[in-house]
Amino acid sequence: MSAEKTVAEQYSHGGLLAAIRTAVSRLGKTVDSVTIEDLAAVDEFHIGGRRATEEFLGHFNFTEKDHVLDVGCGLGGASRFVASKYNTRVTGIDLTEEYIETGKALCAWVRLEKNITLQQGSALTMPFQNDTFDGGYMMHVGMNIEDKALLFNEVYQVLCPGSFFGVYDVMRHRDGDLAYPVPWANEGSTCNLATPDKYRKSLEDAGFEVLKEINRRDFALEFFKRLRAQTRESGSPPPLGLHTLMQESTAVKISNMIENIEADYIAPVEIIVRKI
Repeated sequence: MSAEKTVAEQYSHGGLLAAIRTAVSRLGKTVDSVTIEDLAAVDEFHIGGRRATEEFLGHFNFTEKDHVLDVGCGLGGASRFVASKYNTRVTGIDLTEEYIETGKALCAWVRLEKNITLQQGSALTMPFQNDTFDGGYMMHVGMNIEDKALLFNEVYQVLCPGSFFGVYDVMRHRDGDLAYPVPWANEGSTCNLATPDKYRKSLEDAGFEVLKEINRRDFALEFFKRLRAQTRESGSPPPLGLHTLMQESTAVKISNMIENIEADYIAPVEIIVRKI
């Protein structure tokens, strides 16, 4: 089995859209009344959720004239946020077919299907023409991709000259044996963490100029502390959340990720670049 197929199957749920529809009902909403804010609990599948998305994408000045690329878009949560906030056009690509099909349905629920195109495919062989996009980003994607050089070369080709691109990934901070499973990998064979130095080199070799690098470790630990407190206070998880995606493995995956961050083995990091 190819590495990409293994990754895609790892994320597959089997009944994700039905599970989200049930959770939306438990929220007291319908597919006609649910909002992107309601869906953020499940479709912002990265450390920090919607708050992280807002702060990360705040580095860019997207406008309604732009066509934005979302690499590894998952369910399209960030795509919907960008399309809604900036009234721009967004194209997302992701390996997992179920995520794409579910994401299309969610776009229709919140009436953003005309602004957003989601398609199944590989970030290493994207089916787009050169100089197509006016900007782009990827959020918690590179941890599953070994060949960072090929990834960023591919991204470089499809962006217009002068475009800004952002990476928000979990990266290696220091050596040590990681606790598995984690949200992006059940075991080490599908985990392709790299250091910020490796990311910077791959980005620069592709032709990008690195503008900013921000370690978000403290933000991550505070986020999880607050999340645990909210769960203790309510006595149970909310109807809609990451447990909807990861099912019974949620608690152990999140716990292991926090342990790895606390041990300083890993940290979420933002890197902002420009195509020159």
